[in-house]
Amino acid sequence: MSSSKRKGRGRNPKSRRPELGGAIGETDLDTVDGTDVAPVSSPSQRAFVPPSISAADLFLGDSYTFHSPLPDAIRSNPSTAVTVGVDEAGRGPVLGPMVYGVAYCLSSYEKSLSSRGFDDSKKLTPALRVELMQKMCSSDPELRSNVGWAVRMMSARDISAGMLRPAGVGVYNLNAQAHDATIELIREVIARGVNVKEIFVDTVGPPATYQAKLARIFPSCKVTVSKKADSLYPSVSAASVAAKVSRDYALEQYFKLAGSAPQLKGDSIGSGYPSDPKTVAWLRNSLDEIFGWGSDARFSWSTAAEMLKKEGESVEWPEDEEGHVDIASLMLSQASGYTRYWFGRPPALEDLS
Repeated sequence: MSSSKRKGRGRNPKSRRPELGGAIGETDLDTVDGTDVAPVSSPSQRAFVPPSISAADLFLGDSYTFHSPLPDAIRSNPSTAVTVGVDEAGRGPVLGPMVYGVAYCLSSYEKSLSSRGFDDSKKLTPALRVELMQKMCSSDPELRSNVGWAVRMMSARDISAGMLRPAGVGVYNLNAQAHDATIELIREVIARGVNVKEIFVDTVGPPATYQAKLARIFPSCKVTVSKKADSLYPSVSAASVAAKVSRDYALEQYFKLAGSAPQLKGDSIGSGYPSDPKTVAWLRNSLDEIFGWGSDARFSWSTAAEMLKKEGESVEWPEDEEGHVDIASLMLSQASGYTRYWFGRPPALEDLS
């Protein structure tokens, strides 16, 4: 913290927020065999939005969970064994949520998923994943009646809040958050009356240790945790599709709501990964000296933390008579200089209530 109070001073180019991202279809890139591939964005594909996308939660930076309806095949056979697959998307990016997905079906149906097009995620183009997701949601009666799925949308804000907890509270690291998301999703599926007997999980950390942990929590299930599980188990491939497509749309939806203009093709956020020069450039150009970024960035990532440390500004926030920091009053104070611009827009456009 600085020893003096920072005074507001008009609009600074580094504080702009409206021009947040690239064109639709450019807001997130996927990696296939190490190569960034832009998602296809034809009108027919973009007309489909997964039901897992909650615009309000995404914009506010809230984490949330979505469950599809129970498939007819499971509802009509409640005592029949069910297989669950688990995978994630967005573990490494500095922008956007990390999404955990589960997909489940009757164990006797699982191998049929391969014939329906589910495979190793590296073999699936973004366009094909969108097509498969759409089939699970609505357009393929067989998949819709046999496969259930759910996603846990873990916001960038909440991921960082856990990782940046003070020492006295205890850091909530990314692996622990990932494990908890997986466990909670499986528990929620079971709580819906699904007779889960087999669980396949793409590993986070040492497979043997993680498998033993899950086996203790779900003793009535056969648990298999492995690397590259989406290439080995069709249910994990389906979970990967649910997670990856939900993340792609979530990231796009956030930047659309935050004011991104599709015509600003030169202002793309790139892939969202810290190794991407476009992403680093976007972080630098959209950095607010005081607040950093919005709910879109993971402040706990070294790329963001170092940038904020070098290019941001330390502030001593004023206290009221009782010693409480009242940031809201500072923002609304004419003397602060912040009332005209709040992340580059008049405060009347913001919900400050």
